[in-house]
Amino acid sequence: MAGQAPSQEDRTQVVSNLKGISMSSSKLLLAAKALSTDPAAPNLKSQLAAAARAVTDSINQLITMCTQQAPGQKECDNALRELETVRELLENPVQPISDMSYFGCLDSVMENSKVLGEAMTGISQNAKNGNLPEFGEAIATASKALCGFTEAAAQAAYLVGVSDPNSQAGQQGLVEPTQFARANQAIQMACQSLGEPGCTQAQVLSAATIVAKHTSALCNSCRLASARTANPTAKRQFVQSAKEVANSTANLVKTIKALDGAFTDENRAQCQAATAPLLEAVDNLSAFASNPEFASIPAQISPEGRAAMEPIVISAKTMLESAGGLIQTARALAVNPRDPPRWSVLAGHSRTVSDSIKKLITSMRDKAPGQLECEAAIAALNSCLRDLDQASLAAVSQQLAPREGISQEALHTQMLTAVQEISHLIEPLASAARAEASQLGHKVSQMAQYFEPLTLAAVGAASKTLSHPQQMALLDQTKTLAESALQLLYTAKEAGGNPKQAAHTQEALEEAVQMMTEAVEDLTTTLNEAASAAGVVGGMVDSISQAINQLDEGPMGEPEGSFVDYQTTMVRTAKAIAVTVQEMVTKSNTSPEELGPLANQLTSDYGRLASQAKPAAVAAENEEIGAHIKHRVQELGHGCSALVTKAGALQCSPSDAYTKKELIECARRVSEKVSHVLAALQAGNRGTQACITAASAVSGIIADLDTTIMFATAGTLNREGAETFADHREGILKTAKMLVEDTKVLVQNAAGSQEKLAQAAQSSVSTITRLADVVKLGAASLGAEDPETQVVLINAVKDVAKALGDLISATKAAAGKVGDDPAVWQLKNSAKVMVTNVTSLLKTVKAVEDEATKGTRALEATTEHIRQELAVFCSPEPPAKTSTPEDFIRMTKGITMATAKAVAAGNSCRQEDVIATANLSRRAIADMLRACKEAAYHPEVAPDVRLRALHYGRECANGYLELLDHVLLTLQKQSPDLKQQLTGHSKREQKWVDPEDPTVIAENELLGAAAAIEAAAKKLEQLKPRAKPKEADESLNFEEQILEAAKSIAAATSALVKAASAAQRELVAQGKVGAIPANALDDGQWSQGLISAARMVAAATNNLCEAANAAVQGHASQEKLISSAKQVAASTAQLLVACKVKADQDSEAMKRLQVAGNAVKRASDNLVKAAQKAAAFEDQENETVVVKEKMVGGIAQIIAAQEEMLRKERELEEARKKLAQIRQQQYKFLPSELRDEH
Repeated sequence: MAGQAPSQEDRTQVVSNLKGISMSSSKLLLAAKALSTDPAAPNLKSQLAAAARAVTDSINQLITMCTQQAPGQKECDNALRELETVRELLENPVQPISDMSYFGCLDSVMENSKVLGEAMTGISQNAKNGNLPEFGEAIATASKALCGFTEAAAQAAYLVGVSDPNSQAGQQGLVEPTQFARANQAIQMACQSLGEPGCTQAQVLSAATIVAKHTSALCNSCRLASARTANPTAKRQFVQSAKEVANSTANLVKTIKALDGAFTDENRAQCQAATAPLLEAVDNLSAFASNPEFASIPAQISPEGRAAMEPIVISAKTMLESAGGLIQTARALAVNPRDPPRWSVLAGHSRTVSDSIKKLITSMRDKAPGQLECEAAIAALNSCLRDLDQASLAAVSQQLAPREGISQEALHTQMLTAVQEISHLIEPLASAARAEASQLGHKVSQMAQYFEPLTLAAVGAASKTLSHPQQMALLDQTKTLAESALQLLYTAKEAGGNPKQAAHTQEALEEAVQMMTEAVEDLTTTLNEAASAAGVVGGMVDSISQAINQLDEGPMGEPEGSFVDYQTTMVRTAKAIAVTVQEMVTKSNTSPEELGPLANQLTSDYGRLASQAKPAAVAAENEEIGAHIKHRVQELGHGCSALVTKAGALQCSPSDAYTKKELIECARRVSEKVSHVLAALQAGNRGTQACITAASAVSGIIADLDTTIMFATAGTLNREGAETFADHREGILKTAKMLVEDTKVLVQNAAGSQEKLAQAAQSSVSTITRLADVVKLGAASLGAEDPETQVVLINAVKDVAKALGDLISATKAAAGKVGDDPAVWQLKNSAKVMVTNVTSLLKTVKAVEDEATKGTRALEATTEHIRQELAVFCSPEPPAKTSTPEDFIRMTKGITMATAKAVAAGNSCRQEDVIATANLSRRAIADMLRACKEAAYHPEVAPDVRLRALHYGRECANGYLELLDHVLLTLQKQSPDLKQQLTGHSKREQKWVDPEDPTVIAENELLGAAAAIEAAAKKLEQLKPRAKPKEADESLNFEEQILEAAKSIAAATSALVKAASAAQRELVAQGKVGAIPANALDDGQWSQGLISAARMVAAATNNLCEAANAAVQGHASQEKLISSAKQVAASTAQLLVACKVKADQDSEAMKRLQVAGNAVKRASDNLVKAAQKAAAFEDQENETVVVKEKMVGGIAQIIAAQEEMLRKERELEEARKKLAQIRQQQYKFLPSELRDEH
């Protein structure tokens, strides 16, 4: 046996045991000899018994050792010991075993069961075949699988127990004190062995390995603990302790290497001395880790939870017992495979293990946490929905009886409280449904318990609401909330907390969360509005208190944004609170009933401020600043709460002067606390706050420059004394260069300290202020007689100010960002624009007194400004406000005016005209782009229309830039060809028209008249003569003539109006009529004359068609038909006159117009002749008169005829007077060009 032992140590132990047996046997023989010599001697019998026991023990020890040294036996013993260790996990699983989720445990059980099945097969086969090394490996694999299996089962049982709503989950300790104690003991023993004088090289290396292994484990534990704790002191202590352990270990390893190289007394002493710091560091760390604060807290599992755990625990225990018996049986079979009874025992244990695993998996699937709670909650919500449906039916039929014994305010407060609690549970429930099965039951039960009181309160509040629409709105919104919660519960039940659930289930969960969040917001808004209108502020005060308390809650994760982002939002919100407070003071004196909505607004604003304060405090430079910000925000919250309370009291008693005084005092304190919050934010990031202040100051400078431009345009910006521009030129150039230097410093300090950034921002604002002042003085020195040049100069410094404002904003956004951040890229672009605009200012200053180039320079500056505005226009950021499309259309009026100016300047090439064009173009294009973007983003504008509008706006600006570039080219190379091409460039802008332009109205009216005439002509074509079977053929010919004549008149007038429209466009193209007449009364009158003439042609043609239709049907008189035809001829003549006023008589359009007018006149004459010859009218005129034979009857006939004649004469006279009055009235409204024709 000793010869077959695998190692020298084993052989030595066998020989040593044999020597022990020999010695104990010798002692036994000596004791027996002594007893046989003197049987009566005392203690000899006891010595003999002791010697016998010693022999027995020595033999047993040898047998045990020889048995253990057999292959596979050691693995069996190790496996049995490991199973005994993990069995304790199932005795009372009240603490989490690991971080595995429930479904992670189920996956682990399934995976380990497969490994265990393969290992049991290997155990039996290798034991039967005598393959003992493979048998040992199979035993080790089975042991590992059983341990993992048991840990997963214990963790699953714990999760099932704590998932019961009546249970409380335990908390895993920050560290495992026993791990630290074991590591401490092992390190002490290793260090002790290193200090022994006789330690060998093998012992030194073994001790070094032990030290390295355990110190590494301790450092990892410290790292994990520091990451998990929220206590900053503990975090620092763990990190510091880990550093001390690591450093002392590194020093010890150096001395061990030296000792390994040479085992001298000096190296041994150094090695022993190096162990002292390590032992001290490990002792300190172990003492710190044993703090009760870091210990685990066991769970408190309810009896129901323990009952749910029982099937899992019993199955796991049964499996472990059978597995232990299987390993013991296999151990015996490995020594003696030819033992049939043992093989049957092994098979029995295998069956028991398999059955236990199946039961365990089934139990885990059946006992999945949260499923029973979801079913109970769904049933409760369905019951609430039925109650709400019944209440809604009762409300519809006006039979909802008011609830007694409770006030409306109390019911609203109950609803608000329930809705807030439900709101806070939405995201936790969703998180549990995604991946935290153990929490699903808790969150579902908590949410469900709030719906019954919410339903009762909603029905009660609706019953006390007098307005029927408000009643229904309250019930419907509560029902919507319950339905969305029901949908969320169904989805959560399906998800079950399994992160591996199908993707569509996760999407459905997100949709359900979104729907429920919106329902909560809608109902909260309704309740707050109703409460504020009634002076009920309890819910608002609770909301503010809750926001205050949230600032003191546990730690939050890493903030998503930087401190600058939170600071900017908080500053804006704090200023909004200050404005609301001031409005509340005003309304307290004028309209106390309007305080409710303002209090509601104040509550909402403070909630947003508090939600930003917590991440801002985390992102602050240091903890002191963060704590100061939170403290100031909490103080503001208390002030807002008091102000809201006073607002509610004043609403209930508007005439109470004392309450009003208290409200004003509360408002003063809130305003003061707002300033404290702003100061705390400024202290938190002084540089970015200085940037915010600087941007505001630059906005004021730009507004001041706009005012100066207004004075300059009006010609009232006068020089002081006899100063000239030369007196200010050097000052402007020097200040501009200083601004460039300040700009460089500002950009460089974006990534520097806050102090330097603040100084750079303040310096740049100071410099731009001086620059604006000196440029204004320089512009004034040019004199009011040259306003356009003044405007050019002020516009140049205004562009610099705008660029500086954008640069400051970009610097604020880029503060503290890394080089590849988009904010840094934006900063670089803003810096380039700033340099460009300063360069443009310098060029303008140098050219402002140069009569030959100042216009060209102004036009170049305008072109650059338009390109910058176009870049802003093309950016995806929406505008700050929106406007209607009508506002945008009005803005386009300036485009046409500027186009005409540009063409005129290009033709004249005068510097004064070019400067005027530059100023007008700058303003017109900037206004158009701004109005276009605001109109495109109007809520009623469809997305496709928005894209088209932005596209056309961009096209218009680009086309105008091309026009200005061509004007510049024309100024530089004056030639007739270039001037001729200006018209072509200008036509691109004619797509933009002013709907109020008389010329545009004229063209539209002409085209509309032509369309009306064509429609009338089509109507005539559809007419047929009235069937008259008994009349002669001549009658039919007359009606055919009437229709044909009317058709020809309609066709001719349609052609006439179209020709007039062409003539009008020709006049505009020739420049005889301005596209947009600015202060040109004659052009406007001409357009009005053309409009009225076109309308008269259309109206007369319509009347003619009606008269022709009536004549064909036999209902019209000859006079009406002739009069209608003559009116067509008269209105045609008026239209011709209107067009001839400014037209070129030899133009092609005017010739076509004359031909069309003649055609109308001929057609009208033909119709009149046909009507005069008409037989139908002649029949009426040749009517035979039958004279009565009796005297009396004859006299009566004469009197009647005379009476009719007199009446007709009187009617004729009245008709003539009426016609004269109509013409006199019309004459007053005719344009001057047409009055001479009447």
